[in-house]
Amino acid sequence: MKILITGTAGFIGYHLVKKLAGKGMEITGIDNINDYYDVNLKYARLHDTGIKKDEIEPDKTVKSGSISGYSFIKTDLSDRERVLEVFGTGKFDLVCHLAAQAGVRYSIENPKAYIESNLNGFANILEGCRQYGARHLVYASSSSVYGMNETMPFSTRHNVDHPVSLYAATKKSNELIAHSYSYLYNIPVTGLRFFTVYGPWGRPDMALFRFVKNVLAGKPIEVYNHGRMERDFTYIDDIVTGIEKVLGKIPAGDPHWNAKDPDPSSSTAPYKIYNIGRGEPVNLLKFIEVLENTLGMPCEKELMPIQPGDVIKTWADTGELEADTGYRPDTPVETGVKRFVEWYLDFYNESVRQ
Repeated sequence: MKILITGTAGFIGYHLVKKLAGKGMEITGIDNINDYYDVNLKYARLHDTGIKKDEIEPDKTVKSGSISGYSFIKTDLSDRERVLEVFGTGKFDLVCHLAAQAGVRYSIENPKAYIESNLNGFANILEGCRQYGARHLVYASSSSVYGMNETMPFSTRHNVDHPVSLYAATKKSNELIAHSYSYLYNIPVTGLRFFTVYGPWGRPDMALFRFVKNVLAGKPIEVYNHGRMERDFTYIDDIVTGIEKVLGKIPAGDPHWNAKDPDPSSSTAPYKIYNIGRGEPVNLLKFIEVLENTLGMPCEKELMPIQPGDVIKTWADTGELEADTGYRPDTPVETGVKRFVEWYLDFYNESVRQ
């Protein structure tokens, strides 16, 4: 079984490679290693999967020194010809597309990066699947697509036509384009709407990472909307277990799909959308309290107004994913935060100042 995973220098992609290691798959990872955040962390993730920094060159295939059957290629998904070359050489059975320009707030400052990566790059992945016959494409969408929707919990049957950030709009666009390709070319595609993923090796722009960094530096943490926020925090191990299950659940068209009362999450085409989250929203101040208990020290809070593009609450209805795949997230935030803090202190050689 050959699988292409995009974004393997990234947070989720790194963990998925580790999850699939030793399971008899031939894994090809690609990433452009951009500088949206600290590239040293990205290279460290690659190093932990056996990919040496000094061997990485653009478009060169580097074999892992520790994971059998894993190879990495540094390339940019917006380069259509190069992406198609990778597909032509790899002849992949499965594709898991996780690479994207991330970040809601950054999309306000630099919209072009989101067009290039999240739209053009995604179209190139779909073309690769079309031209070289991948059996299943699983791709990363986002809980951000729910936008102005206030019906809780968020269901894949809800309308998501009112995103409040460009990032969310690109993810919604991915779902629409994926459906078109699925319908026209009979490509099985599954989109996963991720809900606030956190854990060891996480992204520095995410709340938990920023909180820990500031607290250890003796700085206040920025708490948006004065803490009146709720997030469906989902631990990384639960996420990659869910992805693995979905990879093996190749969608078929639903013969009972009703065009007069359409279900947005399915189709007559082999197309499916799932929420993948914990299914239990946590108040932001409660989350910070868990962090304080873990660190054994208080967090000085700088209460701030809500940021443009943010939503107040997210809450995933994961019932369909659970029914179809057996997905069962089981990591409470107390455990997840503890594991992140332990990783952070070890990775950055930090200590907690009492």
